[in-house]
Amino acid sequence: MTGVGSTTVLAVCLLFCRIGGVLMLMVGVSSARVPMQVRLFLAFGLTLAVAPMLVDEAAAAITDDAPVTLLRLIAAETFTGLFIGLLGRLFFLALQMLSHAMAMTAGFSMPDTAIEDQEALPAMTALIMLTATLMFFLTDQHAKVLEAVISSYRVLPVAGAFDPQGSLIEVTDTLSTAFWLALRLASPFIIYGLVINFTLGLVNKMTPSIPVYFISMPFVMFGGLMLFYFTAVEFQQLFVLGFSDWLASQ
Repeated sequence: MTGVGSTTVLAVCLLFCRIGGVLMLMVGVSSARVPMQVRLFLAFGLTLAVAPMLVDEAAAAITDDAPVTLLRLIAAETFTGLFIGLLGRLFFLALQMLSHAMAMTAGFSMPDTAIEDQEALPAMTALIMLTATLMFFLTDQHAKVLEAVISSYRVLPVAGAFDPQGSLIEVTDTLSTAFWLALRLASPFIIYGLVINFTLGLVNKMTPSIPVYFISMPFVMFGGLMLFYFTAVEFQQLFVLGFSDWLASQ
């Protein structure tokens, strides 16, 4: 192929690099439970869906067909896609870390069956992450992520080089926002853990002959379950609202 046909194919390849990079880290799609072929065809299908809108802009960035130029464009687009996917992934990583702390304070720190990832997580953490992933798709946040990818071509054009310094600053800001949101959501369980441990330590100091820790464990677990029962709905609502607000600000 020569002329327009060759340029169009290369432009679609550049679009595939950015969209594929996003899907490599996108929550739900990047899970090990999703077959690699499904992720590949999904990335290819999304690329073909948005190609009519962006192929001219991508083709304009291809000034020549030298291997060095094409390799530079492919690397820049792949890193840009990974960067965009990482920003959204940070919110779920922060939620997973703090939900693990929540499970520990409630006495559910034992790893359970792995559901989404290959790593086994506590039952409470797995339930929170599975619900958050489900809400991510039910509230059409995945469509907004795709809109953000399309809009990124105005801010980060194909011809532009990948900016490591600016990307690191953006990752730091997003990481701060994500962990602050997750910390606010997990704060009732953190306070619960502090109060329970202080109380049990005080009782154990007054009655050293009684194994307070083992006797109190069922009550600690029951209290943690009741706290989770009364806060689970608001927990997921606030997380979805916080993530959607951040996504709308991008």
